[in-house]
Formats: sequence, C-alpha cells, structure tokens
Amino acid sequence: MKNLAFFFVFGFSLFPLLCSSFNSETPTDRRVLVLLDDFSLKSSHSIFFNSLKSRGFNLEFKVAEDPALSFQRYGQYLYDALILFSPSTERFGGSLDLAAVIDFVDSGHDLIVAADASASDLIKNIATECGVDFDEDSSAMVIDHKSYAISGTEGDHTLIASDDFIQSEVILGKTKIEAPVLFKGIAHSVNAANSLVLKVLSASPSAYSANPETKLLGPPLLSGSAISLVSVVQARNDARIMITGSPDLFSNRLLRTTVQKAGSPDKYEKSGNEQFVTEISKWVFHERGHLKAINLRHQKVGETDEPAMYRIKDDLKFFVEIYEWSGKSWEPYVADDVQVQFYMMSPYVLKSLLTNKKGLYDISFKVPDVYGVFQFKVDYHRLGYTSLSLSKQIPVRPFRHNEYERFITTAFPSYGASFTSMAGFFIFTILYLYNK
Repeated sequence: MKNLAFFFVFGFSLFPLLCSSFNSETPTDRRVLVLLDDFSLKSSHSIFFNSLKSRGFNLEFKVAEDPALSFQRYGQYLYDALILFSPSTERFGGSLDLAAVIDFVDSGHDLIVAADASASDLIKNIATECGVDFDEDSSAMVIDHKSYAISGTEGDHTLIASDDFIQSEVILGKTKIEAPVLFKGIAHSVNAANSLVLKVLSASPSAYSANPETKLLGPPLLSGSAISLVSVVQARNDARIMITGSPDLFSNRLLRTTVQKAGSPDKYEKSGNEQFVTEISKWVFHERGHLKAINLRHQKVGETDEPAMYRIKDDLKFFVEIYEWSGKSWEPYVADDVQVQFYMMSPYVLKSLLTNKKGLYDISFKVPDVYGVFQFKVDYHRLGYTSLSLSKQIPVRPFRHNEYERFITTAFPSYGASFTSMAGFFIFTILYLYNK
C-alpha cells in the first residue's frame, strides 16, 4: 500500500513537469525523438547527432517499430521535435501512426523526414501531407550527368554535387556555403502554388529522376528545376518541417569526404554537407528566425497613458517591440519593412515603423476623419521567419458639439453671404421707407 501511495504521489508530481516542460517563450526544442530503421545509424550519422547534442538538445533514439513508442503522456507531448531516419518502416510501433505524426506537427512541433529508394508508403504519405511528393517510381534516383561529384562516382552519376541553394540568410545562415553539397537519393517535387513549401537545395537543369540500372525509354516524370533535393515547410502555426530524399545527406561519410564538381577545377577538402545540415537544423529547431512581439501600445502625442478611445484628427503614437531568438537569448530584431495598419474594414492608414535598432518600433500619425471601431494591426510575414499577427481594437469618435471651432475658415464665404444679405435688406428698407 505504501508503494502504491508513493507511485501515486510521484505520478502527480511528474504531471506538472510534463505539462510545463515546453514553453513557447523559449522556442528552442530540447527534447527530440529520433526514430531509426536500426541503431547502426547512431554511429554512421554521429557527427550530425553530436552537433545537436552540443547545442543542448536531448536526443532519444528508438527503433521505429518499437512497440512502446508514444508521443504523449497524460495528454501532454513528451517531445518537441521528431526526426524520422526510418525510410523503410511500413508501420510505426506503439501508438504512433500517420495521424499521430500529423497531429504532432499540427500542435506546433517540428519534424525532419529523410527518405530513400526503400521509402515505404507511410513515409511518403507523411511527406505528401506536408506538401511534398516523392517520385512514384520506387526504383528511381536522381541522376545528373553534368553536376555529379567526381570523387567517389560509381559511373551512374547518382552522387550529385549541388550548390543551388535558396538565397536566405535566415534559413542557411550568414556564412556562405562554399563547397557543393553531396546528395545521393530520390527526388521529390513541391507544388509551386503552395507558398508554405520552399526548395532549399535544388537539382540542376540537367538532372532527372530515373532507374540508374535500366535504359531510359521515355521522358522522366521529374527533371531539371522541378526536382527538389531538400525542401522545408513552415506551417501557419509556425511548426517547421524539413524533407529530403537522402538520409546519407547527414552521414559521416558525406559530411567529411572531399568533393569536386564535374566541370569545375575547384576541389574541396570537405563537402558542404556538415555546414548545410547544421545551419538548416538550426532553422528547423527555431534557433534562428523565430520572432516574438511584445508591448504593443499606443498613446496620444504628448501623453503617456493609453486612452480608451480617440477622437478624429487626434495625433497618436504607436509602439511595438520585436525580438528574435538567437538560440540562447532574445535579441533585438532589426528590419525596415515592419508596417502597422489602422484598420476598419480596410486600412485607412498604412505606415512603415521606425526602429531604434534595440527592438522598439514606433510611428506617429493622425487619426483619419472617419469615426468607428478601428484596429491597430501588424501582419508581418517574411521568408524564413515566424509570422507575427497582432491586433488591438480602439474606438474613434467624432467631435462633440462643443469641440468644433467657433469660426470655421472654410465657412467664411457663407458668413460673408449672410452678412451681405442682412446689410442689403437693411439698405433696401431704408430706401423704401424714406424715398419719396
């Protein structure tokens, strides 16, 4: 009975820890579940995993078919991110399935998926749900007879050396990746109409997807710039996903091998894979590009208190503070394209905010000559950054009867006409009465 009481108390003492361990105010994911086809990947991909550990992540490795697998306990998620290095898994163990993985992402958690030629329907369906479609031909691989890696080539030109990166410092970091990235795997495509999916590493125009062991009898389903080697997704709930057709992209062998791209005289002692996967994982796990806005406020010019309402033509000042997570702390976010709308059905005022480069943005403007219920709105959506959608409602009233000017300048013609009419009538009366 005492043991039962101990476990009862211990279980409830653990419950608050599970509920509060993830804090959106500190967006760095710390608990990562890594699902593998077998544990040999722990050693063959150790450089990548050690990089994550050195940045403070707590990795938990499990075989994808482990019958004890579970995402949740007491209704709370046990992990903040998921890495799927189990392309051949037909079915997850425990309570995990396709719906559980999608719910995990829908709850704002992050995901890395790596598939290969043995990719199961389960892995492909997860990618499809995220907006990415792998080549339907299970035997096809990316082939490029112009942009292949000279070192280690097997003659089929399936070891691709790609340097067609997305132009985004927030996703790939400020340091340029000089060496080509080695890729050996399967192709996928993204829907150009889907603005949430971005191609981070693309194939060259000469690449195509086909079976390297058979003769190509017709045009391939995927070719040229339609092939994406690595893609990312930033969902509307700011969950981030990375999808690639090559688990070897993260392997020690490709991270540390020398590389020379066909047709190029430059030979590099080390491929760009290590820098590439390190930088993109920083973005996926919110160590970069995660914004927050605080202290949205407004006031009349010359005052300090926030009013309950404004009057038309009042001069006001708007403030908001924006910070970016650096992986360790919140740093001021500096940009010149943050705007505020003074909105009622449509924006009556649209102004770019000025920044003091310490995180504070502000602007002054005059309330429009329209009364009603307005909103201060900040909608900030930029490539690679989490979205900011802020609003604050405020009513605007017209002038009261005793707030109008005594004499309105624009009414002077009317005033003149009235006094002229009175003077004319007076003169007419005098002339009419006393003129014989």
